[in-house]
Amino acid sequence: MSVMFVWHYGTRRKYNFDLHNKVPLKWILGLGPSLGIVRVPGIGLIYSELATGVPAIFSHFVTNLPAFHKVLVFVCVKSVPVPYVSPEERFLIGRICPRPYRMYRCIVRYGYKDLQGDDGNFENQLIQSIAEFIQMEAVEPQFSSPDSVSYDGRMAVISSRSFQSGSSLIVSEMEEFGLSNSIQSSKSITLRSLRSAYDDENPQMRRRHVRFQIPQSPGMDPSVRDELLELIQAKEAGVAYIMGHSYIKARRSSSFLKKLVIDFGYSFLRKNCRGPAVALHIPHISLIEVGMIYHV
Repeated sequence: MSVMFVWHYGTRRKYNFDLHNKVPLKWILGLGPSLGIVRVPGIGLIYSELATGVPAIFSHFVTNLPAFHKVLVFVCVKSVPVPYVSPEERFLIGRICPRPYRMYRCIVRYGYKDLQGDDGNFENQLIQSIAEFIQMEAVEPQFSSPDSVSYDGRMAVISSRSFQSGSSLIVSEMEEFGLSNSIQSSKSITLRSLRSAYDDENPQMRRRHVRFQIPQSPGMDPSVRDELLELIQAKEAGVAYIMGHSYIKARRSSSFLKKLVIDFGYSFLRKNCRGPAVALHIPHISLIEVGMIYHV
């Protein structure tokens, strides 16, 4: 019971810190679509426990990373109190800032009996869900409000049945061995060395490579087509998983008991438990972790 209490207490304190220290939307809008840094090709999946708002660690990313991806997706994995969540209701997609920012939110819902397996299809389902949301946003009146303040509160359930109907993006599949084309064709010495190390650990691993194309629809809005094209190009450039490696520390003014629970008990449990990257089946070669100290 004491171990459960320490883990629950530390986890709740960390969540409350994120909840009460969200990044103001006005601050992001003040940076402009470039966020004040270089936006490079690719998709950045920023994992957070918050279902609304922008976590405080995002400002830590912006101030410490020299460049960020053109397309940013804030991913929140939630467990809901039902046994199973059907694939048609698993993804909730929304937009955080106006369209030029290319910032989205995705809430992935699982039931307590669902298996969060590494099926290798999460990235493709996410891209299809965002593409479906972009097209739905252009025709649904409730998503066409120009008020930027209300962007973060508008979410939509994206059904996977629309993927099979082909109404969103044209999908072509092929099987390949090894890593993705973006890594194989890279001129970076670091990526090549990572590729050789990864191939040694995973010999002859078969991967399914999926390519997306925009359907030839004459009635599609030009701005929607441009956004879909940028999304596809970003997917081809590569996907990076960005997580915060947090260190929880009790404040100096905290009581002795709180310091004992947070600095020793909770810290010991975090070091000896499975990390979130492993639990979420995030590929290690695509993972970026940024350290941050939480004073709770």
